[in-house]
Amino acid sequence: MLIKIDFEAETPIYAQVKNQIIEGIASGDLVEGESLPSVRQFAEDIGINMHTVNKAYLLLKKDGFVAVHKRKGVVVNKISSMHDPGFKKEISKNIRTVIAEAFCKGITEEEFIDNCKKVYLLYHKGHKNDA
Repeated sequence: MLIKIDFEAETPIYAQVKNQIIEGIASGDLVEGESLPSVRQFAEDIGINMHTVNKAYLLLKKDGFVAVHKRKGVVVNKISSMHDPGFKKEISKNIRTVIAEAFCKGITEEEFIDNCKKVYLLYHKGHKNDA
């Protein structure tokens, strides 16, 4: 999986790394049991600080996307094991801001929902054989 960092973006680099790994898991590019590069190797490969990669990995671990093993290193978790009942409440809170911004910028409800469906289906297609 190729990680692309936008050094000019407002989004912190650790968040860009975290978000792209989550997208890789959702799309099926990263699969259960797959090992991610070591912190040192990852940092070297994309030209960022090791502490930045470590922060992204720690957040991914905290959220259940990866596990850290002494021998295997950082490994992608099974999607079904990521179920978190509190996440529904958290996502409702977070999506309010996205919807408000879309509304203020003239995105219609139909456009917003259509875009959400298209993106969701991209990830669903990556995992259609997991059911």
